[in-house]
Amino acid sequence: MLEDCETWAVVGLSGNPDRTAYRIARFLQARGKRVVPVHPDAPTVLGEQGYASLADVPFPVDVVDVFRRSEAAGEFADQAVAIGAKGVWFQLGVLDPDAYERTAAAGVPMVMDTCPAIEWPHLAGSVA
Repeated sequence: MLEDCETWAVVGLSGNPDRTAYRIARFLQARGKRVVPVHPDAPTVLGEQGYASLADVPFPVDVVDVFRRSEAAGEFADQAVAIGAKGVWFQLGVLDPDAYERTAAAGVPMVMDTCPAIEWPHLAGSVA
């Protein structure tokens, strides 16, 4: 996902630079990824228009990156499948084995309990 996917919808991204979602979105953007804020308030963050839901995003999304508590995260995996995302990423501490099973059964790759900033250095030829 880190190498092949360009457009990342970040669920829970607000304009608060103290939040982890903001820092990771900025990290992804600095590495050439397009970041799409998905938040009920639909804020513009890091220069990108936000949307209240994944269904509101009017263009294809490659990865849905979820910054929500485990008990609320599964619905976003389901929404990611529904919009045709190529992958789902649950951040550190976000676990939902049932959502993983549903997403995998739909043929959509998913990772849980890790962070792009942690995984990026493992890419061949990457510069962290």
